[in-house]
Amino acid sequence: MSVSDSIQQAIEYVNANAGRFVDELFDLLRIPSISAQPDHAGDVRAAATWVANRCRAAGLTAEVVETKGHPAVIAEGAQAPGRPTILVYGHYDVQPEGELALWNTGPFEPVIDDGKIVCRGSADDKGQAFCAILAAEAWMKTVGSLPINLKFCLEGEEEVGSKHLDELIRAHRDRLACDYVLIHDTAQFDEGVPAVTTATRGLVYKEVIVRGPKKDLHSGSFGGCIANPANVLARMIAALHDDNGRITIPGFYDDVVEMSAEEVEMMNSLPHSDAALLAELGSPKTWGEAGYSTLYRRWARPTLDVNGIYGGYMKEGSSTIIPAFAGAKISMRLVANQRSEYISRAFDEAIRSIAPDTVKVEILDHACCDAYLADVTSAGMQASRRAVEAGFGKAPVLIREGGSLPILPLLKDVLGADSLMLGYCLPTANIHSPNEFMHVRDFEAGIRSTTALLGMMAEA
Repeated sequence: MSVSDSIQQAIEYVNANAGRFVDELFDLLRIPSISAQPDHAGDVRAAATWVANRCRAAGLTAEVVETKGHPAVIAEGAQAPGRPTILVYGHYDVQPEGELALWNTGPFEPVIDDGKIVCRGSADDKGQAFCAILAAEAWMKTVGSLPINLKFCLEGEEEVGSKHLDELIRAHRDRLACDYVLIHDTAQFDEGVPAVTTATRGLVYKEVIVRGPKKDLHSGSFGGCIANPANVLARMIAALHDDNGRITIPGFYDDVVEMSAEEVEMMNSLPHSDAALLAELGSPKTWGEAGYSTLYRRWARPTLDVNGIYGGYMKEGSSTIIPAFAGAKISMRLVANQRSEYISRAFDEAIRSIAPDTVKVEILDHACCDAYLADVTSAGMQASRRAVEAGFGKAPVLIREGGSLPILPLLKDVLGADSLMLGYCLPTANIHSPNEFMHVRDFEAGIRSTTALLGMMAEA
């Protein structure tokens, strides 16, 4: 039997068992595996056990692997030399429920509402990661074997920063060795517009604290003779952008790589509307670096944003003081080729250079990770695009993710493998919010896509 015939046979199995797959997903969704809350540690472990057992039912070997925090699951099919190897990365832990009053049903009581599977974890990431396990089953139950070497690393700490993933990956480096990492933790571009994600942005997160007098002072008695830390901080923040929206930190743009011509052409053809975006967000007008479209700025241009400002009197009424200190939390999203450590140092140097000698400045580091950019010409990316088309019945577009996924540069560094990001939920799936959902049709199309990808990787 040819590979294409085997793919079709496996996809037919998916279609025939789609109802059962949804029922099984409901069983997983009912487990409140909230990794951030210690009283749910038992639930996180229960979810790990469920995932491991389901991998075994699909015909894989599986093990619950302990970490210094929540456990992970490592699973695999039969391994044979000379075949491509894919490692599926995902997570079975979920965000806290949020405001319960905003849920239409219980956050861990899955229901189908207007074709949507509504439950915490349905999109992020239980529903999407489950697609890969079911794809493996489809091959095992029809052909009797997998067409490639398939491995899984499913963790229970993604929603708390993957605290022990680095240690886990390094400890099991040989066991997890692969050609590509497959990740189902992104999204489509829009409803009816499937996508393959090619890049994520990096992140440098700082806190700048400006200190003046040793205590709050009377603004009448001391105003005009002592520098006000809040005034100074405001001027420093304003100096980080010029009038064209460009960041003024010396060397900030030196290593930025522009989008490829193919990506730009595809981006410009997407059904995007600034007016619709503004209506959704409630802002009066778009803003950003001059010379680039809104989508381009969201996906492939670096940014610097103030995430919060504090200091001085903020309660009801008035208090006429010069505050002793003021602070701001500032994040920078980085793009391909920008090095987070270099940008971190450049930011520190810029802040100290624009700070007057009338105050003292402290800079705290909170996060630092590099951007990730896939090679869109690779065999894995080409197979991914064909697979999504086979699953959804429509060719996917290439998109970038404006957020950061620190695991991507980690996996590239430790395993030397590029990542294939095939997200099946919608960008409006209420991830991390009440009434999180994934369409049944997209769940089923996702299983078909991953099923096709396994065969197409064998051909590639």
